[in-house]
Amino acid sequence: QVHLVESGGGLVQAGGSLRLSCVASGGIFSINAMGWYRQAPGKQRELVAVSRSAGRIDYGDSVKGRFTIFRDSAKNTVYLQMNSLKPEDTAVYSCYAHQWGTNYWGQGTQVTVSS
Repeated sequence: QVHLVESGGGLVQAGGSLRLSCVASGGIFSINAMGWYRQAPGKQRELVAVSRSAGRIDYGDSVKGRFTIFRDSAKNTVYLQMNSLKPEDTAVYSCYAHQWGTNYWGQGTQVTVSS
């Protein structure tokens, strides 16, 4: 069982930056992907960024060039650096991990971007 705890959400003005963090604990051996998804009110959950094994990284189209994901394996932590934030980035951001065919989710952290 993998336990994920996010931090770093909040309110920011358009054009600003935020950094989200997610720490994994519990049965963390062989986690082969960690990253972030988000869900805005009335919309489906969408990929933000995922760091996979062998260094592969996937970004959602709407965040490419603005967001950067990076992992610190020694700390079992994944970060999401969000720059040039837009009001449409407003959503609940959830940490994600994949291990042995099972997906794990954090409780989510709210990011609100004001115009």
